[in-house]
Amino acid sequence: MSGRTPAAPQPDGGRSATSDADTGGMRSLLRMIKRRVTRPFLRLTRLYRRSIQLRVVATTLVLSIAVVLVLGVVVMSAVRNGLLEAKQDAAKIQAQSGFSVSQQAAAQVEASAAVHAAGGAAGAAQSDVQAQVDIETWLAQQVTLLANSGAGQYALVGMVPSTDMRTEAASGTTDANGPREVGNVDPTASIPAALQFQVAQHPGTLQEQYTTIHYLYDRGTTAGLIVAQQLTVDNQPYQLYYLFPFTLEQNTLNLVTSTLAMAGVFVVILLGAISWLVVRQVVTPVRMAAEISERLADGRLEERMKVSGTDDIARLGESFNRMGSALQSQIRQLEELSRVQRRFVSDVSHELRTPLTTVRMAADLLYESREDFGDPAAERSAELLQNQLDRFESLLADLLEISRFDAGAAILDAEPADLRDVVARVIEGAEPLARTKGSAVIVRGGDEPVVAEVDPRRIERVLRNLVVNALEHGEGRDIEVRLAAGDGAVAIAVRDHGIGLKPGEASRVFNRFWRADPARARTTGGTGLGLSIALEDAALHGGWLHAWGEPGGGSQFRLTVPRNAGGEVQRSPIPLEPEDSRSNRGLDLAGMPYRRSARQAEVAAMGTSLDTGATLGGGLGSGLGGVLGYGSVIPGVSSGRLPLPPSNPADLGVASGYGATGAQVVVSKEGRDEGAAAQE
Repeated sequence: MSGRTPAAPQPDGGRSATSDADTGGMRSLLRMIKRRVTRPFLRLTRLYRRSIQLRVVATTLVLSIAVVLVLGVVVMSAVRNGLLEAKQDAAKIQAQSGFSVSQQAAAQVEASAAVHAAGGAAGAAQSDVQAQVDIETWLAQQVTLLANSGAGQYALVGMVPSTDMRTEAASGTTDANGPREVGNVDPTASIPAALQFQVAQHPGTLQEQYTTIHYLYDRGTTAGLIVAQQLTVDNQPYQLYYLFPFTLEQNTLNLVTSTLAMAGVFVVILLGAISWLVVRQVVTPVRMAAEISERLADGRLEERMKVSGTDDIARLGESFNRMGSALQSQIRQLEELSRVQRRFVSDVSHELRTPLTTVRMAADLLYESREDFGDPAAERSAELLQNQLDRFESLLADLLEISRFDAGAAILDAEPADLRDVVARVIEGAEPLARTKGSAVIVRGGDEPVVAEVDPRRIERVLRNLVVNALEHGEGRDIEVRLAAGDGAVAIAVRDHGIGLKPGEASRVFNRFWRADPARARTTGGTGLGLSIALEDAALHGGWLHAWGEPGGGSQFRLTVPRNAGGEVQRSPIPLEPEDSRSNRGLDLAGMPYRRSARQAEVAAMGTSLDTGATLGGGLGSGLGGVLGYGSVIPGVSSGRLPLPPSNPADLGVASGYGATGAQVVVSKEGRDEGAAAQE
């Protein structure tokens, strides 16, 4: 026995875990199905938004279909009404002709009966017999006779009205004393009782009504028209019903419908093709102009549009070509001017070295002999002369380096190097300034080698600028230098706890000769070109150089370069916003662009409430001075909520405008002042 007490079983807990796993799997499956179902619609939507030609053609097709449908309905209604009116008129004429024939036959019978009655008393008995005509036989004869004249065009029904048609019409039944029919129609189902009553109430008057004709022997039904009239023979009433089916009219209507449908489809297709061709004539030059403008933006200034004709599109092409020629001329002038300026700076820098060497020699002699002057003012002048000459030499060196970058003549001598050694040399060189400022430089993350293929001289120059600036603006507080590697990149961050960056300063921090506080003295004799050269060195390595700061909370500059020369940086292993920033400590949270659960826990521990419903803002939050970097390497921020990755939450995205007091800028090599104008 081991002495361990087995844990009590927890069936509910196991079942809950299984249920949660099943629920999670079902949600993942539903999300996958939703993505697959909506993917074609999203692609079609993107294509619709991107192509004006598709939008015009789609709009034309929709409007064409609507017009064709409306036109088809109108035409079909007109054709249908015309067919019905023609059928009704023809039916009335044909029925009236039949009724006239039947009436003439009845008149002949009555006349014959009168002749027999005038034959005298001897024929009285025979006259009585002739006066009573057999109505059933009469109906059969009339129906057969009249139906033969229009065989196949209509059906004919003859019946004798009952004695009480009103009661039978109300009850829905008829007693039509043996109806006679020709045409295989069902008289009882085809002739409504109400129509029989109406015919009986208006003898001698033509009655008509639309109905459904039912055929015997399950031969189906068809729409039709009934034309009826009540006649008399020898004072005995009988009714004749003409049933005209709409078979031919329905076939004609179906033919017209199919013809209109086919014509409508062809019209819609033709209109779509015509609109496609017409819009293509307009869109093609626009697309060509867009492609050529992109080529012009890429530096291919000789690109021009092909112009043919004298229409508006041709005028657009000519105007575009004139614009391209003007841009080419202006750009060439600017390039020539820039070339002259660079050559001037380079030549002046080189030419100034010769007199500067002579002045340096004389200044060194004066500086070494300053104690023999016996005049404090002369001694101070010799010291100032020495300091300004040092600054002058640094300025010349920086100008030469800037001219190399501008001319594209800078060369990267990459070799494997441990960045810890580079940091050690920088700190050793900055130790006198650190002692003067009363600051200590602390290195973090230097326990393991941080090796990358870099140009050690340029990296050392970048770090020297960052460390010296941090010591100058650190207000005597400690300076932290952090090293890290990961995701195919290495990073070095320099953090100070001094005055920080104010809103609007982030967009100008890498500008040449810019100073955050013009009233501050340059105790180290800086030239104002250090950060500009550092930015160019980072770009030469294919890396990033970002700056973060907040008023009163210090600043942090982060250099990120690929581990292998020629590689691409996807992610920095060091967050841009330091962990001890005011926002990460739960201070000045109003207007912050993102929230993290860790920060909420810290704020909860401090007793400060935090609204969990905050969303991503358009700039940095309250107190942040700004974010500025090189290139388009910071992921974009869209409107709405965008949770940042928990592994690197301080890599902020591009956004325009300010927060409460903050700013956010991304600087590119081609237009590194693009954020300054917007913020000013």
